[in-house]
Amino acid sequence: MIRVVIAEDDFRVAQLHEKFLASIDKVQVVGKALNAKEALAQIKEKEPDLLLLDVYMPDCLGTDLLHEIREVAPVTDIIMITAANDKVMIEKALKYGVIDYIIKPITMDRFHKTIEEYKQKHQMMSSRETLDQAMVDQLIGHKDSTDTKVEHVPKGIDPLTLEKVRTMLSEAPEGMTAEQTSEKMGASKTTARRYLEYLISIDEGKAEMRYGKVGRPERKYFLD
Repeated sequence: MIRVVIAEDDFRVAQLHEKFLASIDKVQVVGKALNAKEALAQIKEKEPDLLLLDVYMPDCLGTDLLHEIREVAPVTDIIMITAANDKVMIEKALKYGVIDYIIKPITMDRFHKTIEEYKQKHQMMSSRETLDQAMVDQLIGHKDSTDTKVEHVPKGIDPLTLEKVRTMLSEAPEGMTAEQTSEKMGASKTTARRYLEYLISIDEGKAEMRYGKVGRPERKYFLD
């Protein structure tokens, strides 16, 4: 479960963020703050995985708070959601390791994409002790322009997610069901099946019917 604190001085906007996050699996809002002082208190008390931070708060700029946040919560990830579009503020946020910077007014599509990508990266970091170069490239957003596999994927297939599914299957010689894949992806079973079936369609995967413990056949997927 990804634990989130929202630091936003407009309570109506904070409520909208909370409502949206409540609709996403394995994401839980554990605290809200209307100013910088409350934000620091929430971070210390709740120890969240993720902080959604506004810049313009009544007692302190969010960008000026970043140093103190890093002192008390060095591993908490931060996403800025703000109307501030000043170059100096954006540069400062990025230098303090902010993982995304969303300028208001935001769209739900942009918000959803950000949270889903964060979930995937969080899952990758939580499930492994070591990472290979391809995984590190995914985490830092590096894209190899020579990789033809990511250039021609159809609509509805994200290259980073596809690579994650490939990795999961490569580590499961006994195969994986769509349900097992969805749990590891942090996505719906329908989404997981779409990626699994896509791998079959490009001759990188195969599926077999296997009998489970309860005697019912299960469709298991393997890398081909």
